[in-house]
Amino acid sequence: MPPAGIPPKRALPSKEASLFKEVLNLYETRQLKKGLKAADQILKKFPDHGETICMKGLVLTHMGRRDEGLELVKKGVRLDLTSHICWHVFGLIQKGEKNYEEALKSYSQALRFDKENLNILRDAAHLQTQLRIFDGLVETRHTLLRLRPTLRQNWVGLSVAYHLNGNLSEAKKVLEHYEMTLKNVPDYDVEHSEVLLYHVRVLEELGETNEALALLDVNAKSRAIIDRVAIMEFRARLLSKLGMEDAEHTWQALIEQNPDCHDYYRGFLSNRGIDLGRVMTSGKHRSQLIHVYLDTVTDENRGEALKCLRDFADQHLRASAPRRLALNLAVGDEFKALVEPYLMSGLDKGIPSLFADIKALYQDSHKQQVIEDIVEALREKLAPSPDDTAPASEPTTYLWTLYFLAQHHSYLSRHQRALSLLDQATSHTPTLPELLMFRARVLKRCGDPFGAVRCMDEARCLDLQDRFLNTKCGKYRLRAGLVEEASEIFGLFTKKDAPSPGADLEDMQSLLYLKEEADAQLRTGNIGLALKRYMAVQKVFDEIEDDQFDFHGYSLRKFTVNVYIDMIIWEDHLRSHPAYVYSAIAASQVSNLTDAEKKAKKKAKKAAHKVHEETKKNKGLEPGPVKDDDPDGTKLMKAPDLLERAAKLLKPLSTLAAKNIDVWIAIYDVSVRRKKYLQAVKALNHARSLDPANPELHIRIVHLRNTITALSELPPAPVSPVLSAAISTLLPDELSLEVFNSQYLQQHPGDAKVTLAAAKVSRILGAPREEVESAVFGVLADEEHLTIKASCGYLFRKLFVAQSVLELLNEIHSPRADEFRAACDAKFELSTLFKPASEILAMRHNVLEGDIAKEEVEKAEILS
Repeated sequence: MPPAGIPPKRALPSKEASLFKEVLNLYETRQLKKGLKAADQILKKFPDHGETICMKGLVLTHMGRRDEGLELVKKGVRLDLTSHICWHVFGLIQKGEKNYEEALKSYSQALRFDKENLNILRDAAHLQTQLRIFDGLVETRHTLLRLRPTLRQNWVGLSVAYHLNGNLSEAKKVLEHYEMTLKNVPDYDVEHSEVLLYHVRVLEELGETNEALALLDVNAKSRAIIDRVAIMEFRARLLSKLGMEDAEHTWQALIEQNPDCHDYYRGFLSNRGIDLGRVMTSGKHRSQLIHVYLDTVTDENRGEALKCLRDFADQHLRASAPRRLALNLAVGDEFKALVEPYLMSGLDKGIPSLFADIKALYQDSHKQQVIEDIVEALREKLAPSPDDTAPASEPTTYLWTLYFLAQHHSYLSRHQRALSLLDQATSHTPTLPELLMFRARVLKRCGDPFGAVRCMDEARCLDLQDRFLNTKCGKYRLRAGLVEEASEIFGLFTKKDAPSPGADLEDMQSLLYLKEEADAQLRTGNIGLALKRYMAVQKVFDEIEDDQFDFHGYSLRKFTVNVYIDMIIWEDHLRSHPAYVYSAIAASQVSNLTDAEKKAKKKAKKAAHKVHEETKKNKGLEPGPVKDDDPDGTKLMKAPDLLERAAKLLKPLSTLAAKNIDVWIAIYDVSVRRKKYLQAVKALNHARSLDPANPELHIRIVHLRNTITALSELPPAPVSPVLSAAISTLLPDELSLEVFNSQYLQQHPGDAKVTLAAAKVSRILGAPREEVESAVFGVLADEEHLTIKASCGYLFRKLFVAQSVLELLNEIHSPRADEFRAACDAKFELSTLFKPASEILAMRHNVLEGDIAKEEVEKAEILS
């Protein structure tokens, strides 16, 4: 008879029961071959014993026989649906496959049959944290604490669960009970110190500032908290909130310790009632990110703030932070008096990043002019006279002055002047890589990608072992469409045994490479491979999100609670990263192309090199690397759920990048193709709230009305009235689309972007080709919006207006396309993008010929 409570089909004789315990033991100690042998011994006599079958499957999975092991586990679960061991094993398998939702379901099933299994409870808690199911997490942590109240991490785990669930008062109570249970805590206990700092943080977030300060001071004096910097930072913040005199001294002590930390100066001044604001980023695109200082200082306290910063600058002569912060606040003559020594010091020291440091000040046109006047005066002072062949008295300062001015003028779109200054600098010092690198950037901004590649390659040749120079060269080759040549450059520093340089860079999660290659493949017509690279960026963020799983247990074991809470908050905003936003929008736009557009954009491709390498077996639960059966992205482009994937990519951006109008335009494009018309209208309403005059929004509003009108059958009754009312708010029913388009054009005269948008709408409305041609030629008169931009853009929309117009003319098969191209070629003297196809091919050939000529020299130098 089997023991009481054990189902007959699960019961084993004593010998086999002992053998099964040995299987569990051998698995835990990773003696897999012995464990497999023991499991087989049991299955010879009891072939339908579900728990043994599951354990055998788990062992096989660890031995690399993944598919076979998974089938055995599923079979074992079917044979014994009431075994917590079977469900636990199944949960382990699903967790290894990153299928956290299903894994949690399996653990929940296991807990139905063994409610107090500590291992299952801990794993379930980790899964609940990963999935942000904080209500369930609190319950699980309560159970763990009840079962093991003497384990310190269970107390901290419950407090963290309450914190994550937004119940700070309960988190505080748990910590207080925990601290009362402690006895004989050793001196300088790091773990105890971290928990106490976490307790102070909870009190601070609760607004109980006095209690937080008291707890901090008591434990700092007794040396229970041993992180001295954290003590000072907490204390400074708390004292400032309480308005106590000691706050200023604490901030001063922090500044003494680290005089280049901007936050400490902000804290010091905030304690005096002076809010310096915060640093934000301007520009929607990665290449346009500029640190912008939001100055919230009033005229009344500006003088006091500047005096404090000057005093700190006098006390800390080598610190740049107080001098730089003062430049944000100073105005008029005072700004000139402060910025001149700051610039002179940077130019004398030869700091290449000086312009990047101060360009945020250019938001103020007066400050911009002052900086230009100061540096131009210095250049004139240091420059040798035309008839004097002697070098400048301060040659390095003169060189970096020319470099700074070149950056200055290029930033203001004075590219000819920038190139002239770079010519002077190069004749002065021809071996400085920064000069050639910046010349390449200027040429890129002018629209000469092949010239930019040549300059960047010259810079690279000055130091062939410099990874940064090689990386920049590879990036510029990608932007010029030289994909294979860029791969050769990247291959100089990637693993030699990798299938390809690109594969190694993808493994290293190089977002720069993945994004740039995707753009390059798209420009050359390889839309399948472009989409594959954009999706690879999304995989990187999926992996980063998965990587946090191990920290749910590790951080509690090591009691690094404050850092862990910060990590959770950071992970929740992970997909607001510019690379994810860019790639999600780009991938959705590629996914949204019609079959006709795909065919029109697809060009002839070179035969891809096939790499055969045996896949290594993974000895753990995670799936091993699989062979790439879609090297060019063709299968991905033909996937039936492509639009659903695009919608999934964009979904987190509706909250994490809600102020980015490009996100809402992309959401509209995908929603309308999915026939989710209410979602489409909602996206346009969000876009209109951000920028009602946006040209892309104008096109989408017309497209929506046109699409709904053309429907053979309106949506069902509950949806149709709501949809009609929503569209009416965007575009009144009595207003025709032609009149709406004409009014939009009249409201924004002389704007090239508006002109192009109106022309696209005319095309949607079926206007004659001649009318569209006449409209778009009007963009040539707009100097502001037709200027070539440095950024390469969100697919087709982010390209500058002239290229977009040319693309439109080609799409409608306009006989005037060459006329427009020639006009643009004459207008943009430094650009090569509007040259005839034969000339562009010749430039490409010249670049490649130059590479071949240098190849032998490079190899010899690298080997040496």
